[in-house]
Amino acid sequence: MAGPVDCHCHLAAPCFQQDVAAVVRAAEQAAVSALVVVSERAGEFRSVVELSERFPGFVLPCLGVHPVQEVSPEEQRSVTLKVGLDFTPRFASTDEQKEGQRQVLIKQIELARRLDLPLNVHSRSAGRPTINLLKEQGATRVLLHAFDGKPSVAMEGVKAGYYFSIPPSIVRSEQKQKLVKQLPLENMCLETDSPALGPEKQEKSLGLVLVQGLTLLTAQEIQDVKGRQAQFCDTLEVVSVDSPMLSSVLKLNLVLPLSTCVDVDL
Repeated sequence: MAGPVDCHCHLAAPCFQQDVAAVVRAAEQAAVSALVVVSERAGEFRSVVELSERFPGFVLPCLGVHPVQEVSPEEQRSVTLKVGLDFTPRFASTDEQKEGQRQVLIKQIELARRLDLPLNVHSRSAGRPTINLLKEQGATRVLLHAFDGKPSVAMEGVKAGYYFSIPPSIVRSEQKQKLVKQLPLENMCLETDSPALGPEKQEKSLGLVLVQGLTLLTAQEIQDVKGRQAQFCDTLEVVSVDSPMLSSVLKLNLVLPLSTCVDVDL
């Protein structure tokens, strides 16, 4: 069986540029099967695509921008974008701002459906509105990244067939532990969100730390929270590159690299 996939990381971030090849080598040596590399802004699109070309079949591109950034109509037509809902007060303190984000997300869901692409969704401080809108708009192939909502809300996503990727911050997050306890194992994936959401609050998941044990640390914590006595590799089945779940959500296989997915940052 193939190793785990990091379903959401930011390998194109400036902090990785000096040692990105070393990070990828370490990931391969740690038996990681693939890295889904997500852009934060339109200026990173080229870097993410170049990484996918430099490490074909291992770095899988996921293009998008944060919902509060300005994106030209030309960019919206030519690439799939990371958009959505971020209802933290600094980004959306008024109903008008929240509605503006909803309208952008609706357009991106339509784009993903038209191009037959999956959605990689960040729903910060907007768990229920995000899942409700995804369901209303008929989104089906959805991975919710670092979900910070209530487990009961997440279960509505499970009923809709959505998946949830869990970061290493689970070791210090009571919310993530409660979430994992509730979620079915078959609806969970692994991520690092590197360089953010490391096991220590002030620690950034930089350099080789990105792959040396973080995905396995998260998987072990999931196993501990779930109280499973199964073999560790069985716990990893849902996040291996050849698992039915990942194939369904991200259209991966072991030969062809991933076509670009839509990263929806809510």
